[in-house]
Amino acid sequence: MKFVDEYRDAEAAQHYAIAIAQIATHPWTIMEICGGQTHSIVKFGIDKLLPRDITLIHGPGCPVCVTPIEFIDQAIAIASLPSVIFCSFGDMLRVPGSDVDLLTVKAKGGDIRIVYSPLDALEIAQANPTKQIVFFAVGFETTAPATAMLVYQADQQGMKNLSLLVSHVLVPPAMEVILSSPHHQVQGFLAAGHVCTVMGYAEYEAIAQTYHVPIVVTGFEPVDILQGVYLCVKQLEQGQAQVENQYARAVRRTGNEVAQTLMNQVFTIVPRRWRGMGEIARSGLELRDTYANFDATKRFPISIKTTAESSECLSGLILQGIKQPHECPAFSTRCTPEHPLGAPMVSSEGACAAYYHYQMTNDE
Repeated sequence: MKFVDEYRDAEAAQHYAIAIAQIATHPWTIMEICGGQTHSIVKFGIDKLLPRDITLIHGPGCPVCVTPIEFIDQAIAIASLPSVIFCSFGDMLRVPGSDVDLLTVKAKGGDIRIVYSPLDALEIAQANPTKQIVFFAVGFETTAPATAMLVYQADQQGMKNLSLLVSHVLVPPAMEVILSSPHHQVQGFLAAGHVCTVMGYAEYEAIAQTYHVPIVVTGFEPVDILQGVYLCVKQLEQGQAQVENQYARAVRRTGNEVAQTLMNQVFTIVPRRWRGMGEIARSGLELRDTYANFDATKRFPISIKTTAESSECLSGLILQGIKQPHECPAFSTRCTPEHPLGAPMVSSEGACAAYYHYQMTNDE
């Protein structure tokens, strides 16, 4: 099997797969939050190592995927301005807006640059004083501290030609929306280890108690994920609903308090629309009034209409774990990485992209 051939700790991972089979006496459905975990699960065939009654479903753990279409349209409009150098992570360039994507704007001559860190945008702004530099700030709590550092340093340096289009979102409110839905199937969660590295996991304790679901903070290696599933199944079998920390080598209960302090200094919490899921209260980050001069929506007041998603795209149901990518009629036919109907097919953390790239190989 592909897993055995390619994973260096296959023996340890298979140990946990066997342990899960030994303790599982009921069917259980567990959602992993992180798109990186989704890719590990599908790439290494982790789901195929599990007993048939243990089902893994994929949550809204791809920040590119949940960025609403009007934010994409706003990014496209700003990036099309001749005075602007638009900086973005590479994932965002292929995400479809209402009509085109950022890659199309770049092909038509727009100055769009792929960056690997928010601080790259600061260097570009310093090197191009006659241009307006805009950074597309997308991500969960994991990347928000680096964005906050960009704003802090730009403010300290008195930068006048740098602004940000901020679309950061927060994980716990989305988990609560999923658990509040009458259609949800989730009986336990694997929480994203990198998010908890920054934020800790104290906030998850109230969710576990309120909705009576076990939540296991989990890493990204296959052995991490299988151990996370084991701990989650063990709680389910015992009727428990607690927060456990599988990723103790990187995560503390209180998280990275220095990073949190910087985030709180730069950002305030606001409602935010999620693609395919609608508006979620207290689920987004926005620049505080103190740093409003770095807000690209104020520097470039472009009116954008809210646009409906493609009627063919089931990304909303996929992001909530109600549907699997292969259950979408358009999957791998009318929706491919070359011609995507939605963001989950083009993001490096998208569930549809994971199924498209890895599932056929693993089925061989």
